[in-house]
Formats: sequence, structure tokens, C-alpha cells
Amino acid sequence: MRHNASASRRIALTTPLIVLGLLAGAAPAAAEPGTHDATRQERPVDSIVEVPWIIAHRGASAYRPEHTLASYLLAVRMRADVIEPDLVPTSDGHLISRHENELSDTTDVADHPEFADRRTTKTIDGQQVTGWFSEDFTLAEIKTLRAVERLPDIRPRSARHDGKYDIPTFEEVLDLRDAVAATTGRDLMVIPEIKHGAYFDSIGIDAERMFAEVLDERGLSDEDAPVVVQSFEPDSARELNDRVDIPVVQLIGGHQRHLTTPEGLDDIATYADAIGPTMRWVLPIGDDGRAGEPTSLVADAHDRDLLVTPWTLRSENAFLPAGYRKGDNPTAYGDYRSYYLAVLRTGVDGVFTDSPDHLYKVRREFLREQR
Repeated sequence: MRHNASASRRIALTTPLIVLGLLAGAAPAAAEPGTHDATRQERPVDSIVEVPWIIAHRGASAYRPEHTLASYLLAVRMRADVIEPDLVPTSDGHLISRHENELSDTTDVADHPEFADRRTTKTIDGQQVTGWFSEDFTLAEIKTLRAVERLPDIRPRSARHDGKYDIPTFEEVLDLRDAVAATTGRDLMVIPEIKHGAYFDSIGIDAERMFAEVLDERGLSDEDAPVVVQSFEPDSARELNDRVDIPVVQLIGGHQRHLTTPEGLDDIATYADAIGPTMRWVLPIGDDGRAGEPTSLVADAHDRDLLVTPWTLRSENAFLPAGYRKGDNPTAYGDYRSYYLAVLRTGVDGVFTDSPDHLYKVRREFLREQR
């Protein structure tokens, strides 16, 4: 449970990772009261952690279908410090690793005639969505599906692995983490995201309780566990904070700018240990398509003892800001090095990335320039 930026929970969040620790005096001194400046950062900011984390977004999702054990394991081999499984429930009370509860974008469910009658339309977070939904399937049924690449036109190399991997449970992700620790000595962190908490509450499924029960069963509920949990929904994040003692991350989307204000950050600091903002709230892109001046958000968050882990770095031209693209091929890599360096120089404490290997190389360069 959050204790107003409890020192013990801050240490629990930072020390288990490889070569990571708190920098004595690294957090900036408290700023004068004011308004969050969305366009300019007035002073250099250091990370709270010694080495900014490489957070494998859905695993090494640029190279393998996302949220598969193969994707997570490849991320480990690419030197990620943290792997991120998104969690949604099944009808019989299991949490599985999918970015959305709608399954057709990332599995072959549409190719299973036995499930044709499960296709339906639901309203989720105010949006109508048509497809097949995890909460309408048992785990045994989910295990008959196979993962497919969500973006085959952009990531044909990953799409070559379509149909090879099943859909893992949260427990299987934790088993992978334990196996990595046992065989390599690396104390890998897992940072699951609880998806659509309010929606699941509305249909009688308490995803937060299910998550807490898994941690209790595994002995991972205390502040020293190698697990951090995150949510975009403040109510869900608060509930998670009440249920478990592990650190909590308040994710911040593009429509949630109010959470980046001083008042918003003050509130977040009462129940969370970190923020995970979309990149635009940290490093705006100028009219020339290049990174502009960082905002004050990193400094503002650090002043409140909140870590900052923005999302998401992707290396393909299709995802890079215009000023970093090379040529017209959307699947080709652009000048990701320059963009990744600009992000690390903002003082963030970690970054989500689909290409952990690219961020690992750029982080080495960044650390050399900091010496």
C-alpha cells in the first residue's frame, strides 16, 4: 500500500533490477509552485534510477507476435530489464496475457468455426467493439488459439511466426520470470497492466481481485516482490494500491493531460509510485518533426518522488516522428538512435520499447556520454 511516497516502496521498485539503484541526491530539489509547462523544461533533470530501464513492451513485440512467451523470452535475451504482460480475464477466472480482451487482432480465433457463434458486439470504455472476447472463453478454449502478429504489414518478420505460440496465462509469465532468475541470476521485473477495470467491474468480473489472488498464491504481494502493476484508470490503480503492497504505476494517455498537472500529480502521489505517460507529455515533437524541448513533467514527477516511464519507442519509420524517418518504406528502420537518445536525455527512469535490442545499444551510448 502506498504510504505517501514511502521510501521502502521506492527502494523495492528500484533495487531488484540488474545494476539499478537509487542515485544519492539524484532527484531534483522541489520546484517553486507553478503550472506544468507542456512545452519547455527549465532545468536539466537526472533519472532517479542509476540506469534507465528497458521495459519490453508486450515482449520483444517488433520481432515476435506480442504477449507470447517467445516474445518475452526474446526480450530477456535482448537485455530487457522489465517485461510487460497486459492482463484480461477468462470466463472461468484466469488472467491471460493479451493487449485487449477482443481477440481477433492478435489470435486466430476467426479461423475456428467452433467459436463462430461467440462473435458479438460490446461497448467497452464507451466504444462499440465487434469480435470475440476473452471473458466469453474458458482457459481451455483460449489454449486452442494461436497468436498472430497484430501489424503484419509493418512487421512481416514477426508475422512469419503466426500460429506457432499459444496464449500464456499470467502464472506462466511469472514461471518464465522465475526460470530466468534461476538459470541466469537476473532478477527480471514483471510489470503487468490491468486492462479495462471499470468495464469488467460492470459485468461482474473483478480483475484487480483476480490479480491480487495470483500474487498472494505466489508469495508476491509484498513490496520486495519483482512485480509492479499499472493501469490507465485511476480508480483501478487505487484499488490495486489497496489490495497489494507492490508498486503501482498510473499510466497516462493522450486524453489524460489533467493527470500531468501539479494537482494531478499530487493526487497520483497518494496512491502510486510512478507515472507512465504517453511520450508527447514528456518530449513534444516540433514542426520540423524532431524532438523539441522536454516538458517539465519529469522534473515535476520527480519532485513528488514519482518515477517516470513513458511509452512507447518503436524503430520502424511507420512509428517514428517524421524528422527521424529514412525513406518511404514504413517497415524500414529510421534514425531511431537519435530519437531514443533524445528521450533518454529527458531524465526518464525507464522507457517502454518494442525493440529492446535497439534501446539497449542506445542506452549504452547514453551512459557513456553521462560519464
